[in-house]
Amino acid sequence: MSPETTQAPPNPTTDPLDWQPPMPPTDLIFDDGEPLESNRHRIAMNLLIRSLKHQWAERTDFFIGGNMFVYYSSKQARNRDFKGPDFFVVLDVENDPTRLGWVVWEENGRYPDVIVELLSDSTEVQDLGTKKQLYEQVFKTKDYFVFHPFKVNSLQGWHLDSDKGYQPMTANPQGWLWCQTLGLWVGTWNGMVEDDNTTWLRFYDEAGNVVLLPEEAEQQRADAEQQRANQERQARLNAVPQLLEMGLSVEQVAQALSLTVVEVEAMR
Repeated sequence: MSPETTQAPPNPTTDPLDWQPPMPPTDLIFDDGEPLESNRHRIAMNLLIRSLKHQWAERTDFFIGGNMFVYYSSKQARNRDFKGPDFFVVLDVENDPTRLGWVVWEENGRYPDVIVELLSDSTEVQDLGTKKQLYEQVFKTKDYFVFHPFKVNSLQGWHLDSDKGYQPMTANPQGWLWCQTLGLWVGTWNGMVEDDNTTWLRFYDEAGNVVLLPEEAEQQRADAEQQRANQERQARLNAVPQLLEMGLSVEQVAQALSLTVVEVEAMR
């Protein structure tokens, strides 16, 4: 007869069925009080945000953030290791404007699909080093761009290859980089935004048209309407001599073409 053995009851603290993963932190900070490096950095960030939102005004399947914290791990949150890309886009998500930041574990594990960092002398090493590595290896961000608002020829971009990691993008003849994820070019543009006339980072559509700010689009519409009105008026003025030759009086021509008598007289 074999000796009797007594088995200890399972330890409830180690039973896999009773184990629960630790809850992620909820006391997240979304503003560290640190301003952007310069007013030009602020304008550059808002230019990207506002123009792309205007371009996609009919869409509701994306989120655009700027200078906004991205939380991706409990360790990062506990260490107050803030990561706030200057500009980022997440596709195929709800466009909820009430988000205070991007919290990965509250967004079904989604990370930014595109990130743009606006370099400065104090952040350039980090943006091209540890941040680039983070976006490549942890975020798996598909397209990453950097640009220094005070250095015209500083635009660089990388596209994520599943096997080789980030691969440098090749510029077109204009120096623009193709963002496959957004279906847009990323390139420089010279002009006035707010009160600053300089070289800005902007989006261009596939045909090479700059992606407009709302006020630029409105001005473009106004200019086109004015041009149409001018062309229509010129066509009426050009018809004056023919109508006068047909025997109509100056007054009759003016009434027929919605012109003033002075305008008709000037065309005689």
